[in-house]
Amino acid sequence: MAIVQDRVVAANQGTNEKVLCRLKSGWAVMGDVQFLEGYCLLLPDPVVPSLNDLSLDGRRDFLADMTLLGDAVLEVTGAVRINYEILGNVVPELHAHVFPRFTDEPEELREKPVWFYNWAAAPEFSPIVHADLVARLRAAITRLAEQGAAGNEGPGS
Repeated sequence: MAIVQDRVVAANQGTNEKVLCRLKSGWAVMGDVQFLEGYCLLLPDPVVPSLNDLSLDGRRDFLADMTLLGDAVLEVTGAVRINYEILGNVVPELHAHVFPRFTDEPEELREKPVWFYNWAAAPEFSPIVHADLVARLRAAITRLAEQGAAGNEGPGS
């Protein structure tokens, strides 16, 4: 099962329609489903089995890019917080989930992990339906990355 690898290959070939942008450590992409609108992932490039398989600098870059993506999702979606998850039990290739969490989520799910949602019934990502969201996320990522490169502390400083 090389799910992440296949998506990274497609991103490098320009055929992954979920790509937001290339970051230092990999690819920021939209989630396959959007039960929480703005759900994204960070896929490393090159792909490795886990965070522990990266060098110390590689780990710093991946985690910095993950939080940069989270900052952009937080800004664009108006979420109250971002949940970050790096699992690897089902898909044993490093990838980070970036989930926006909202105050208007169903009460029975609001304080639970996102895995309690019905993923099979969730709306699928659509490049057409989500075009505005993608454009706003790309713009926010670019701006936040430029601020970081200019030596700013980042969002919230």
